[in-house]
Amino acid sequence: MNPEWLWLPLQFDFMRFALAIAAIVAIPTALLSCFLVLKGWALLGDAISHAVFPGVVLAYVFSLPLAVGAFAAGMVCALATGYLHENSRIKQDTVMGVVFSGMFALGLLLYVWIESDVHLDHILFGDILGSGWRNLLESGGIALVISLWIAFQWKDLLLHAFDPVQARTAGLATGWLHYGLLAAVSLAVVGALQAVGIVLSIALLIAPGAIAFLIVRTFGQMLLVASGVALLAAVAGVFLSFYLNSAPAPTIVVLLSLIFILTLCLTSWHKHRTRTTIHPEVRG
Repeated sequence: MNPEWLWLPLQFDFMRFALAIAAIVAIPTALLSCFLVLKGWALLGDAISHAVFPGVVLAYVFSLPLAVGAFAAGMVCALATGYLHENSRIKQDTVMGVVFSGMFALGLLLYVWIESDVHLDHILFGDILGSGWRNLLESGGIALVISLWIAFQWKDLLLHAFDPVQARTAGLATGWLHYGLLAAVSLAVVGALQAVGIVLSIALLIAPGAIAFLIVRTFGQMLLVASGVALLAAVAGVFLSFYLNSAPAPTIVVLLSLIFILTLCLTSWHKHRTRTTIHPEVRG
C-alpha cells in the first residue's frame, strides 16, 4: 500500500527541507524541555526566546550571522536575570518578566528604526518553508551539540534540577551546569529561529516535557517520550499544514497543545478511576 497523500508533499524541495529542519529542531528542544519543566523554568525559556530579538536586529545591522546575535542576546538575558535575582529582593519570575519584555521592546524599536528588509513575521513566527541547506546545517549542528552535551551530563543535570544543594555537596560544578543549561536553551532558540521563530519556540521548549511528565515516572523515560512527542508533532504539523494550507509553525504548536490537553484529560481520568477502584464508595 502506497498512499499518494503521504508521498505528495515529499515531491517538493521546500517540503523536504521543512520536514527535515522541523524534525531536527524538535529533538534538542524536547530534551531541554524536560529540565525546564523539572526546574520550573518555563518562564525563563519564554524570556530567552523573546530576548533574542534585539540581537537578531543588531546582527543584521553589523552584517553578522543572525544566529550569532540571537545567541549573544539570549545569554545577556539569562545572565542579567541571574544577576538581578541574586542581588535584589525581587522574585525570579518578576525579574524575568521585566528583562524579556524590555529586550523584546528594544528589538521592536531597533527593527522599526533601521528599516530592515528582513520581514518581521519571519523573525517572530519563522520561515520554515524558506529553509535551505544553510539553515539545515546550522540547526543540525546546534542540535548535535546540545544532544551530545545532555547525553554526557544528564545525570548531573538531573541532580542539579532536583537538589542543587546536594549537587554542590557531591562536588559537582553547579555553576557550570547552571550556565551551561542557560547557554543550551539560548542555542536551542537560535536553532528553532528558522523553523518556528521567536514567539512560538517557547512551545517546543515546554510542551514536550510537560506531556512526558504526565505520562512516565522515570527521567530516562521522560527524555524519550518528550523527544518522540516533539518529533511526531513536528512532522505531523508540517504535513497537515500542506493540506490545510496553513503556516507550519502554528500548526505544530496547536498539535502540541492538543496532545497536552488530551494527555492531561486521560491521566486525570485514569487517576480518578484508579482511586475509585481502590477506594470504592461505601453506600449505606
